Parts: sequence; structure tokens; C-alpha cells
Amino acid sequence: MSRIGTIFSPYPHPPEELREAARVAEGEGVPELWLWEDCFRSSAWAAAAGALAATDHLRVGVGISPFPLRNVAASAMEVATIERMFPGRLLPGFGHGVQDWMRQVGAKAASPLTLMREQVPALRALLAGEAVTTEGRYVRLRDVSLDWPPATAPRVYAAAEGPRTLQLAGEVADGVILDSRHTVNEIRVAVDTVRAGWAEAAREGRPDVVAYVLTAFGPSASDRVAAALSDYPDAADRALAGSVGEVAEGVARFQAAGVDDVVLLPTDDVDLSVFFAAVGQVAVALPAAGGVS
Repeated sequence: MSRIGTIFSPYPHPPEELREAARVAEGEGVPELWLWEDCFRSSAWAAAAGALAATDHLRVGVGISPFPLRNVAASAMEVATIERMFPGRLLPGFGHGVQDWMRQVGAKAASPLTLMREQVPALRALLAGEAVTTEGRYVRLRDVSLDWPPATAPRVYAAAEGPRTLQLAGEVADGVILDSRHTVNEIRVAVDTVRAGWAEAAREGRPDVVAYVLTAFGPSASDRVAAALSDYPDAADRALAGSVGEVAEGVARFQAAGVDDVVLLPTDDVDLSVFFAAVGQVAVALPAAGGVS
């Protein structure tokens, strides 16, 4: 089901601003607020719990937390604890992490693809309440199970960029998170690759696709996204800009390319309260945003 969301970035916003930002987003009718975990700023899971506790029905996505920073059992405990406290409102996402940061903390995987191939199935099995025993290159578990698994396991998302990672995300994850700065056609190709991986694994249903899209509202919107995407001669094709109606039309183009959840990413020079109000208006302008299918 098509959905809309926005971002609270750990930079330039410190953690103490998150609870009020989440309240404002919910009050403005924003269905989802997404966070991510940059080294060495704030914990994604602590932040997600704080945002959920400060609101009543806002869904909070983590897009993403780096796989290498935690043992998969610890990640499962984080997700399960939050999911049990706030059922159906957490959208947990994971990825390789920035390789320089992973190297800096001594956690860089020699094969990020192997790490994803091992971590995601183990994490999904733990969240489903299974006892997991596996002996892989990176994931080694011996009869590990959660004492408090969630009543219903949430979808586990994997961030992906290149073709091999996109294919793998389709094979092993419940959904994929696509970064910003892509054209609609590039997104369409990425979605096709994810779905091909899903089909190759003979899985039922279909993957849930989340895509960040750089967005600016107002009369100077085009100039702001052009400045943010100055390295791209076709910046207008990689972002959304203009009035609420114009942004809503752009969101619909991404949805037509196969995106289930369009997450509007603000430029750094905006007032979040104003931006969230505009995102809430976009949500109203689009078909009703429901839960994760």
C-alpha cells in the first residue's frame, strides 16, 4: 500500500530535538518519521523508542542501522523490545554502513554481501520466535532464541544500492530502502532488480520498497534542490520541488515506478515544523496512507 513519510536527520539535529519533532510530525498528519544511525551521533534504536514513546500512532522507521556494529542477537533484542512496546509502529532497516566508519571502529566486514546474506535471515528467524543455530563467516549462533519475541514480527528492511546488493535484498529481506538522488527511471530499474531477487528465491507476496527523495517546498524550492544536487546536471529529475500539489504529483511518479513508501528528505536549511506541515498536506493530497502491507 502506498505510503508517505519524512526524515529526522541525526545531523544537524541533536537527539534532544527528536521528541518534539516527532510530536510535531504526528500533529501535522505525517504518517511516518524515518531516522538513521550515523557514526558517531546517536543510537537509532534509542532514538526510535524515544520518538515512539512521545507519540500515539506515528510509525517510526530506522533507515538504516549498520549491520557490523552489533551482533545479530543484539539487533534482534533491540527490534523485539521496541516492537513489543509499540506494536506495528516500528520499521527496522539495516545496511552495510559507511565502510570508513566501520573500519574506524574495527567492524568492517571483508564481504558486506556475505554479512547481509547471513544476518538478515538470522534476524528474521529470531524475530519470528525461532531457535537459530548457524555457523557462518560472520554469524555464529548456537540454539539462540528470544525470550520475548514480538507477537508479530515486523518487516526487516535492507538498504541496497548496487545490482548485487539489490538482488540480495530481494532474496533475503522483507523490503528494501533506496537512497535519495536517483531519477524515477533509476528507481524503476532498482525495483525490478529487487523483485527479481524475490522471485528467484521463490518467495510469496512481494517486497516493500522504501525510497528517500530529496524535497523542497515553496517559491525557491528548485534553487534549493539544485544547490543540494550541484554535482548532477539533471538535479530536477532527482528531487521534488514546488508547491504541495507539485510535490504530490512527483510522489505519484515514484509510486508508479514501484515505490511503496516515498520518504521526503528535507534539505538542511529548512524549518522542520514548516516542512512537516507540508509533508502532512502531501499525505492528504495522496490516496489514504495505510499500514505496511
